[in-house]
Amino acid sequence: VQLQASGGGLVQAGGSLRLSCAASGFTFDYYGIAWFRQAPGKEREGVSCISSSGGSTYYAESVKGRFTISRDNAKNTVYLQMNSLRPEDTAVYYCAADPNNLSMSGSMYAYWGQGTQVTVSS
Repeated sequence: VQLQASGGGLVQAGGSLRLSCAASGFTFDYYGIAWFRQAPGKEREGVSCISSSGGSTYYAESVKGRFTISRDNAKNTVYLQMNSLRPEDTAVYYCAADPNNLSMSGSMYAYWGQGTQVTVSS
């Protein structure tokens, strides 16, 4: 199982980024996918998750209305569109996958990708 997160970068407050999580080595259609983030000195936080079919999505209160999660099962990729970015969104963002769980709790996910850094300047 491999998950490759990309799309991070440096953006000014109010700007947008789209993160991608490309998956390989497993039957992507069967897995729920989540995005987590961890800022320096802070605990890991669940940002958003999407069911295997894409029919169910969940968001942390802090990103509702600004972030949108989606998936393209034909491309084995999940996206996180991040709009109206704030300095407090600065963190390393990780994607995670699990065939049995859909949760905003990181402990429920078996597979993790490497992170991609998002930095929002004020």
